Amino acid sequence: MAVTSVSLPFDCTLPSSSGSSIKKPIKSVSKPCFGCDCGDEERPKVSRLSERISRIEQLLAENLMSDQISVPGDSPQSFEANTTASSSPSNTQLPDSSSVRVHFAGKELGVISLLTGTPFLFPEGQEWIKARTGQPLAIDKLCPERAPWDKERGQTFNTVLMNINMNTCNPYELPDWRTVQVYFQAYKNSKVMRRVFPVIDPELFEETIKTAYSQSPSTFRYGQASARVCVIAFLTFVSRLPDVKRFVSTITATAPVDHDLLATKAQFFMPQVLQESASLDAAQAITILTLFELSSGNMRATNYYAAVAARLIFMLGGNLSSSQVVSTDTRSQQKHSQLRNLFWICYTIDKDLALRTGQPPTITDENCDLTLPPGYLDRAFLDVEDQESPWYGPVFPFDLRLSIIKARAHRELYSVSSLQKSDAELLKSIRELDDALEEWRLSVPPKWRPTVSFSSETSDPNMGMHTVMLRLNYHLCMTIIHQASGRCKAWMQGQSGMMDGVSSSMALSVEASRSSLCYLEAAEHVVADGVFWTLIFYPMSALLTIFCSILQNPLDPYSREDLGRLNVATVMIERIFSRKLPATELVHFKLVADFIVELKRLAECAIDKAWAEQRAASH
Repeated sequence: MAVTSVSLPFDCTLPSSSGSSIKKPIKSVSKPCFGCDCGDEERPKVSRLSERISRIEQLLAENLMSDQISVPGDSPQSFEANTTASSSPSNTQLPDSSSVRVHFAGKELGVISLLTGTPFLFPEGQEWIKARTGQPLAIDKLCPERAPWDKERGQTFNTVLMNINMNTCNPYELPDWRTVQVYFQAYKNSKVMRRVFPVIDPELFEETIKTAYSQSPSTFRYGQASARVCVIAFLTFVSRLPDVKRFVSTITATAPVDHDLLATKAQFFMPQVLQESASLDAAQAITILTLFELSSGNMRATNYYAAVAARLIFMLGGNLSSSQVVSTDTRSQQKHSQLRNLFWICYTIDKDLALRTGQPPTITDENCDLTLPPGYLDRAFLDVEDQESPWYGPVFPFDLRLSIIKARAHRELYSVSSLQKSDAELLKSIRELDDALEEWRLSVPPKWRPTVSFSSETSDPNMGMHTVMLRLNYHLCMTIIHQASGRCKAWMQGQSGMMDGVSSSMALSVEASRSSLCYLEAAEHVVADGVFWTLIFYPMSALLTIFCSILQNPLDPYSREDLGRLNVATVMIERIFSRKLPATELVHFKLVADFIVELKRLAECAIDKAWAEQRAASH
């Protein structure tokens, strides 16, 4: 039976991880259908889509062999691992009760703990790596108790708590009022930080400060706990923002802020806050603490705070647009406008966390009005980092439309229900998400538009922290969308047909990971100090994808180049992220460095082993 070739309709050629050419989708009116070359725009869209799916399903039925057929080149043991992974006893022996499975090129390598984001290799995944490299694994480095880029602050909390008790310090004592005023003024003057982190409304926050400091620390009026923790959270977070710190240093010799102490104090207020009625102060406080814990690398606390913040915002109606909320006065409208800012901050964090950890999102799109803020598209790509430009409203940490695409990607590719999809359904979702991402990319003004692929020869004259976040998130979206093709059963066949499509999709995820590393290296000079915990996930995610690609295709001409990327990754990450990293956090950087070194060692062994076997076979 002749095998019909099926591939994603890519229009722009890029180097693939298999040595051949892959093509990247370019949005066009006359783009050919998936699986056919009609390109006839006169035919109804639904009809074309139906035919496209039918063709895929037909090819799957014709080309996918029985699960009992072994994979060419794989040992019977490794094949059994692939076909029985879902039922093997080892798959039930997980570090957590719930997890997301990790696939690459048809192999189920392990899981990611939903709570910590820790990679955990199944014995089958470990055997695959051993078979590819011929080397034992340094499990303590490759699969530690938690991911090296996930910090645990429990020990710090206990230390601070002990100091508070030993010093008989009142845990409910507020920060010095003058210090709060200095940082509040600095935040108001920093248009950049207000655009990216609209965590408060300055006018409304004046009232919050007044409420918080209106009574003695030992007494509480109902509702005052939310105001107090809001002030503490605000100072904890904004005192770490680079622009705010620079402004404060130029106007006064303010004593340094003890962030861990303040964050611990904020936790003392939480029982009282959760007993009070939902309020804007409470929602602001917990949203700010979520940002603080995320930027500090404390993923466990971030997950908890994000869930509570989302629930408070829902209770207050922040998930609804202004047109859906009846506001009878200007002050109510002002409060709801700030609630919507908090909603979008929580929404972007929620979708980012879902992809980082595999944990289901707290905020479901079906219960939200996702109408973008008024004027958002007009200001989203103005010069965000121009301190002299007039105030024109918030732009948030990530592009809101990218966050919406992330939500779709998790729902359609990584949710529990999506794991039941057939190859045809999975590829259809990948194709539609790729279209949505490309539509977003083309909507970005040329000055800021990410290129599909970024290399050392590519230039970006408009580099800044905002464009760094934009690029890294774009390439992350490309990676996670196309990496889902690793679940396709077509990998079992090892021949043409559906393999053309799924291998091209996997190659795109690898190319996006390369672009992430290349762009981060090129943008080293604009990366702000102290952003280790904020950005480290992006290069680590890219390195893991490239590592799997090398092990899958060690003889590929690009594998040596990718090995070079692993070689320079440690040096690059040290240059970028260790700048002004507190001594207490250098241990985490060493864990990251050890992790990368082990990846590099195993990847090099895989390449050497493959070439040695090829030379032996040729003699």
